[in-house]
Amino acid sequence: MTETLDRRFHPVRADLAASGYRGRVSDRRFADGTAMQVVADQVALRPVADLARPIDSEALHGERVTVYEDTGDGWCWGQLETDGYVGFLPSAALAPAGAPPTHRVAVLRSYRYPVADLKFPPLGLLSFGARVEVVGRTVTRGLAYALLADGSAMVERHLVPLDHRAEDWVGQAELFLDTPYLWGGRSSLGLDCSALVQLPALAAGYDCPRDSDMQETRFGTALDISQGLPDLRRGDLVFWKGHVAIMVAPDTLLHANGHTMTVAYEPLEAAVERIARTEWGEVTACRRVGG
Repeated sequence: MTETLDRRFHPVRADLAASGYRGRVSDRRFADGTAMQVVADQVALRPVADLARPIDSEALHGERVTVYEDTGDGWCWGQLETDGYVGFLPSAALAPAGAPPTHRVAVLRSYRYPVADLKFPPLGLLSFGARVEVVGRTVTRGLAYALLADGSAMVERHLVPLDHRAEDWVGQAELFLDTPYLWGGRSSLGLDCSALVQLPALAAGYDCPRDSDMQETRFGTALDISQGLPDLRRGDLVFWKGHVAIMVAPDTLLHANGHTMTVAYEPLEAAVERIARTEWGEVTACRRVGG
C-alpha cells in the first residue's frame, strides 16, 4: 500500500525526496538537503517552478530553508524550517545559512538601512515575523539602532529577541487591521486568513501550522458545535471549509477575507450568515486557543 503524503509538508516528489524518507518511498533520488536562509524581504513558495502559478505561501527574511534541489535555472525546491512548508522559490532569494537569527520584527514592518541613519535610502522593508541577527547597537541623533550581521541596521525598538513571547496574540493579529488580502500571502503587505492566525500565534509562542485545514485539526482545543455555535470568547477560532476567523469579542470576529479584500472586523452573526450564503458554507469547527 502506497503512503499518501501531503505535498505541502513532506519534501517528496515523484522524482526526488529528502533522505529522511528512505524506506517510506522508493523509485526516486534522495537528497540530504542544504541549509539556506532567505535574504529577500519575503519570497513566494509555489507548488511548481512557474511564476504564473498561484502561490502556496511565503517565506520571510531570515527564515531557514532546507534546499533539496537547485534546478540550475533559477529555482530551488525545499522546506521552510518555521512551519515545514514545502515548495519552489527563486534561488536568488536565498543564501547559505549563517549564524542563527537572534531577533524578529515585532511591528507591522520596518526598514533595513545600509547604515544606522534613517536619512539613507533603505535596503529593504521587513515584515512582522522576519528574522535578523543582531550583533551590536548604536545611537544616531537620539534614535537607537540594532546593528545586523550583514552590516545593515534597523530601528532597535522594532525588534524583539527571537524567544520573546507576546502576551496577547489576538492583539498582535489586530495590528494587521486593513492589511490587503493576498491568497497565500504571509506578510504585512498582504496575507490570507490562516496567515493572520499563524503569524501572531507564532509571536506568542504557539506552534501553529500554516493552512486553515491543519489549524482546524491541530491548533487549540475543539469546542462542541453539535448544538450550534457555543459561547465564544476572545481568541477562539471559527472555521469554515477553507476559511478561518479569530474572535476578538463574543460577537465580533477578525479575518483576512475576500469579501472586503482586507483584514477586517465583522459581526459574528452577519459573517456566519453571509459566508453560508455566498462563500464557504456552514461553520465546520470552533477551537479554543490557550486556557
